[in-house]
Amino acid sequence: MSVVLLERREKGAGQPQPLQSRETAVLHFEALGRGCPVIFLHTWVGSWRYWIPSMQDLVSSWRTYALDLWGYGDSAHDPALYNLDDNVALLDGFLEAMGIDSVSLVGHGLGAVVAAEFSRRCPQSVERLVLVGFPLGREQASDRLWSIPLADLAGWLAGRVEDRTGLQEFPKTDPVAVEANLRSIQGTGWKGMVRGLCMPCLLVYGGEDPSVRPLSSEDEQRWPDSVGWVSLSGCGHFPMLDDSARFNRLLADFLRMGVTESPRTLQVKEGWRRRVR
Repeated sequence: MSVVLLERREKGAGQPQPLQSRETAVLHFEALGRGCPVIFLHTWVGSWRYWIPSMQDLVSSWRTYALDLWGYGDSAHDPALYNLDDNVALLDGFLEAMGIDSVSLVGHGLGAVVAAEFSRRCPQSVERLVLVGFPLGREQASDRLWSIPLADLAGWLAGRVEDRTGLQEFPKTDPVAVEANLRSIQGTGWKGMVRGLCMPCLLVYGGEDPSVRPLSSEDEQRWPDSVGWVSLSGCGHFPMLDDSARFNRLLADFLRMGVTESPRTLQVKEGWRRRVR
């Protein structure tokens, strides 16, 4: 599926700016299921496609959407759009075009950066937030993420993935988009911003993700109860593919939580159980 969005030319630090009429850009997305809306946003390389197992798992209770960001998959490849502001505007324009007032966001890598920034600018539009493989600060990200040759990036990030079916659209990625997006956030710190978000937020890390290190347990007291995090052992940068059953159970459990419950009540054991603090 695709939707034609008018390109946003004005930039601003607050609300996404009004749509301009000078040009149009096509945004590609796929949708599945019925219920409350959930939007999936992909990582530095790839497309909407690797979210299929998660979308299928949520199909009975949620209306899921997976988007291709600018320069990825079948969305418009236009270097003028390869920046954080225009990707945030892409998400805002999609919600407006689809008539969605409130949504849960699941962002991964680059998609996590876009989802977090959108949540900061438009908190009234985000019910819940899941950030997967999100580098909260320069010290948390591997130095190699910023320096690895683009030709090697996809293989490095997906090294632990056995079933590559969902990654078949990697070649559609515009290398200029990858380079521009990585450059635009290098050195940016997100900890303070995430701490200040008003909606429940869950940080998910692969225990063996080569690109980003999980938060340490000693950080727990510095964060509000509205923010929780989980490290999935045995998983790399793509935990939704490395262990889809475990990732999807976690995701569904978080989406079902009451608005007053803390994400920290989620704990990894043999199955997902609630921990009472």
